[in-house]
Amino acid sequence: MLLKDKFVYIVEDNTQNRVVFQMCLLREGARVEFERQGKEAVQHLLSLRNVDIILLDLMLAKGVSGFDVYDDIRALPQFAALPIIAVSAMDAAIALPQVRRKGFNGFIAKPIDGEAFSMQIAQVLAGDQVWDMGGM
Repeated sequence: MLLKDKFVYIVEDNTQNRVVFQMCLLREGARVEFERQGKEAVQHLLSLRNVDIILLDLMLAKGVSGFDVYDDIRALPQFAALPIIAVSAMDAAIALPQVRRKGFNGFIAKPIDGEAFSMQIAQVLAGDQVWDMGGM
């Protein structure tokens, strides 16, 4: 199992996407926790133990930006080095320069490739970066 005992925290407001992500990750042995509201993501993260990686949507409900959530997470010293991957339907040509500038560990375009998704997460956990622009 590619992600055995890895704890993945996902900030995603779309229920369908959460289900797809969860199915892919659980199949590979990961533990998964979600937050729908970007505004509560950091507070929820603080209540969790041993998170290995964060998957962060860039366009959340109620006008919340994943970039702002990223900044809030990185502002906390205990999460300064935690890998964060943007998983977004935002136009990759627009998102990628911003994501790279911010310091994300990768970008995965939606819809995700169910076959490659867990491998991409494992790649980042191994210290690499992933820049998947989908069908571009």
